[in-house]
Amino acid sequence: MVNPVYTTLTRQSGLLREMQVVAHNVANLSTAGYRREGVIFTEYVRNLGNTEELLSMAAANARQTVQTQGTLNQTGGTLDLAIEGDGFFVVETQQGDRLTRNGHFATNAEGEMVTSDGYRLLDDAGAPLFIPAEAHSITIGRDGTVSTEDQPLGQIGLMRPEDPSQLRRARGTLLEPTGGLLPADDAILHQGFLEESNVNPISEMARMIEIQRAYEMGQKFLEREDERVRAVIQTLGR
Repeated sequence: MVNPVYTTLTRQSGLLREMQVVAHNVANLSTAGYRREGVIFTEYVRNLGNTEELLSMAAANARQTVQTQGTLNQTGGTLDLAIEGDGFFVVETQQGDRLTRNGHFATNAEGEMVTSDGYRLLDDAGAPLFIPAEAHSITIGRDGTVSTEDQPLGQIGLMRPEDPSQLRRARGTLLEPTGGLLPADDAILHQGFLEESNVNPISEMARMIEIQRAYEMGQKFLEREDERVRAVIQTLGR
């Protein structure tokens, strides 16, 4: 197999991965707190051995989570929270602490604030937040302080990654921080709001068309190369 074919195959593989990411973005247009993902193409060069020629190939193994602010949508829910600015909620999972911008919370049987999947929301000290069953009025301040009509209960922990490029998609709207975390002191909480997905449907559909056209061009090249090789083999076999 000639070198251009190897190069094209790696490019095709990368385009397929990017198409999967774009399709996942489109599927989450209506998911609260969803952060759009993008694929980063990189080049890697392989030494072919005895010759001085090098083979350049494409890799699309890296992904980037786009941190653009989503639109804040008013819901009126007491435990619906939206973050304005940098920062993430910290939730406790069986695989470790995860970050999310999805602020749709409820309380479980123990009175702890949890996500729709049952993961406990953590306060600024890394402990679960508990709301008494007898509490009639719950107020959550712009700094994350949770209070009832009687007293403050705690403060929601808002964190941001030291390096946003180190965030890795874990599941749904959950992100795994692979680096250090810092307090998101400038973030503002809005009670009764949810942040919408930051996916732009028009740009995603346009990108999907571009990927499809690029993949078709690569496929046509591979088909022509296959026909050329077949013709050479038939000619030499006569």
